[in-house]
Amino acid sequence: MYSIGEVSTRVGIKVPTLRYYEQAGLIPEPYRSSGGQRRYSDSDLERLGFIKHARQLGFSLASIKNLITLGEDVERDCDDVHRLAESNLAAVKAKLTLLRDLEKELKRIVAGCRSGHVGKCYVIESLSKHEWCAGDHELER
Repeated sequence: MYSIGEVSTRVGIKVPTLRYYEQAGLIPEPYRSSGGQRRYSDSDLERLGFIKHARQLGFSLASIKNLITLGEDVERDCDDVHRLAESNLAAVKAKLTLLRDLEKELKRIVAGCRSGHVGKCYVIESLSKHEWCAGDHELER
């Protein structure tokens, strides 16, 4: 059994995040020692590693919860898992498109900045006047 600090170090997840995952139902409530300290098993570490990797790949907590549930039925067809992965891939592609648009707009603004003082700074003026932008680049779509 591992303490929350040991789990944090082994898996590379901060202690508050571990507590959050517990509250969110991504990991079962851990065993408590007689002193009330959380104690985690090897299977808890494995699940936390799964969660961390899924987060690194951009899966939402809701999707991870679904993946965990789906993964518990080893005889189940993996079509639902595949659909979740495809959906995540589509979201990542959309974010990449948006990031490319942001890059183009920022390059345009930076290239336009030739003034020697802030009073006539093209960057400051561009940020104040969204209508000057060459395209849509709203971060939250």
